[in-house]
Amino acid sequence: MSRSLRRASLALLAVLVALTAGTAVASAADRYVALGDSYSSGTGTRTYTNTACQRSNSAYPALLAAARPNTALTFVACSGATTADVLANQIASVTASTKLVSISIGGNDAGFADVLTECALPAWASNCAGAVTTAQTYITSTLPAKLDAVYAQIRSRAPSAKVAVLGYPRIFNGEDCNAATFFSPDDETKLNATADLMRSTIRTRAQAHGFSFGDVIPAFAGHAVCDSPAWLNGFSNPIGESYHPNVTGHKSGYLPVARAILG
Repeated sequence: MSRSLRRASLALLAVLVALTAGTAVASAADRYVALGDSYSSGTGTRTYTNTACQRSNSAYPALLAAARPNTALTFVACSGATTADVLANQIASVTASTKLVSISIGGNDAGFADVLTECALPAWASNCAGAVTTAQTYITSTLPAKLDAVYAQIRSRAPSAKVAVLGYPRIFNGEDCNAATFFSPDDETKLNATADLMRSTIRTRAQAHGFSFGDVIPAFAGHAVCDSPAWLNGFSNPIGESYHPNVTGHKSGYLPVARAILG
């Protein structure tokens, strides 16, 4: 073989080795599927890659994927999603090749947005106590079965996946610092108690399916609406940004909890 032909052969071999190695790395990537509602999509961070679902690169799933070497994110969480929406529009992304799953879901089923809207009204126009009672009854009597349906599908589709079920923070610290809202200290106590009830309900159902529950209530302590610094938006413009984690809330609140489970 001539020297020039030998050099050409060695060069071709090097290219083939590089391509093969690249294919091996790509195929070995951990496939991560992020499911859920606005607390997973990134509503509240104000900058979105998908405006319809308000998915953000500042949301904890995107941050987690960026921090893990060789992780391929399928980001399907969507603002406004209920358990039914996860089953109809998101769960198909979970397959046998999925290695990691995260999800926050249940708040919209329980009507959190409507409850907050009711409780934000002046006392003479509001039935905050009634709205909270209705939501709490739903959380204890109806939500568990809906969570079971979602969790069962995740486990069935990805039997070996590591799954992080994330909860919701307490939103309030006992004061209302926004002139446009009228939350009383008692209203805020009731709303935080509802977040606690969501925590216990979601944790119980998640653990029943062998999933890890990520409790974000301790992470957000001292960073509620009206705290300094607040990791949750107060009443905002546009209104859909209200009462959701801001950029710091995802980075310093949700992300460490998710990473502790998913690595």
